[in-house]
Amino acid sequence: MSLAATLTNALPFPSIEKHGNFIRDAWDRLRAVPGGRTAFSRLVGLAAPYTGTIGARVLELRQGYSRVELRDRRKVRNHLDCVHAVALANLAELTGNVAVAYTLPDDARFIVKGMSIEYLKKARGTILGTSTCPPIDDARERELEIEVSLTDGSGAEVARATLMTLVGPKKKR
Repeated sequence: MSLAATLTNALPFPSIEKHGNFIRDAWDRLRAVPGGRTAFSRLVGLAAPYTGTIGARVLELRQGYSRVELRDRRKVRNHLDCVHAVALANLAELTGNVAVAYTLPDDARFIVKGMSIEYLKKARGTILGTSTCPPIDDARERELEIEVSLTDGSGAEVARATLMTLVGPKKKR
């Protein structure tokens, strides 16, 4: 069994409402370990099972930035033999969400309350999602627009999305 599978099966996924920032802590611990990026990506898929269905892999994550890869394979394709629009939307949401989650202070949480996506051309090959988000210094309630760009292997943009993200304080326990 691979390290990623062992970690994914052995580690319980804590509540997002607990103190701290699980996404930032997990990434910071796993990113440099062999298989750690894959393990982290699987953990995100456990936290958000539908998101995990596309099998995307987080490549880079830091304050205000994320880069996520979706390999082109049959399970994410449509009848026109290109990456399905819903797989692209899922990738856009994942890419924006991990950027926001990593950037949040320990006492904040978020949820996507809306999303728009523009499909610019057929998506073929490995698709790379990148997202930036503004600094989030406190847990006060507010709405943020998170921009996500999806590009193919040639660097051509295949889709562009905007996530309307609501940030606010975690529930008091």
